[in-house]
Amino acid sequence: MISSMARKHYTEGFRRQAVDLYEQTEGATLLGIAGDLGLARGTLAAWVATIGSGTTAVPAGSPAAAARGSFPGADPGGRPESQAVKLARLEARVRELEAEKTKLTTEREILRSAAKYFAGERIW
Repeated sequence: MISSMARKHYTEGFRRQAVDLYEQTEGATLLGIAGDLGLARGTLAAWVATIGSGTTAVPAGSPAAAARGSFPGADPGGRPESQAVKLARLEARVRELEAEKTKLTTEREILRSAAKYFAGERIW
């Protein structure tokens, strides 16, 4: 039986933007980025394998992220945090928010260009 679903064809620019989004977003997962862009996880994984640079942002919550200052809140002992610790925590939060903003902006641009592309493809 032939599937009634049409196979989608994505431009090289769209593929590159999707891979760049995955590689540059801290804590990104293939499933998360693919879901955000309306792709299958395997599709994005194949693109990352073929055109990706092989480098990704440090995952949030990893030991490497903690070493970079990406840690939550006050001292676990309940003591008030020092000015240096507070500054480091706030700077880490700013980095997180900037990364999220970049991710959302990039996703919006990718989806906008995909919508334009598919709007021009009116042959059903």
